[in-house]
Amino acid sequence: MKHALKNLATVLLTGLVMTGCASQSKPLYHWGSYQPQVYEYFKGDGSSTEAQIIALEAEMEKARASGAKLPPGYHGHLAMLYSKVGRMDQAKQEFELEKTLYPESASFIDYLMRNFKK
Repeated sequence: MKHALKNLATVLLTGLVMTGCASQSKPLYHWGSYQPQVYEYFKGDGSSTEAQIIALEAEMEKARASGAKLPPGYHGHLAMLYSKVGRMDQAKQEFELEKTLYPESASFIDYLMRNFKK
């Protein structure tokens, strides 16, 4: 009887482990086109700033619609793009949102905001 219970426990534990390994978990963040947009921004010869803003705003809507979170830096990058085209109110909103969602970025975002005011 002990041997049968041990075998049953082993089979159940193995099944649980295999099920856990096989299931696909939901990604932590909605990355969308964020990484290619950042690459284009720093490369400097990609799409226009307005086109990048439109692409990031579209990804933001997709994330909201699916209930997904945007990755760290997303709102900060969007804020930099807004400031580049003179949309300072929106830039400030996005910077503040980045700080709210990712408090560890507050000192860096404050630094960026001080430099954009100059």
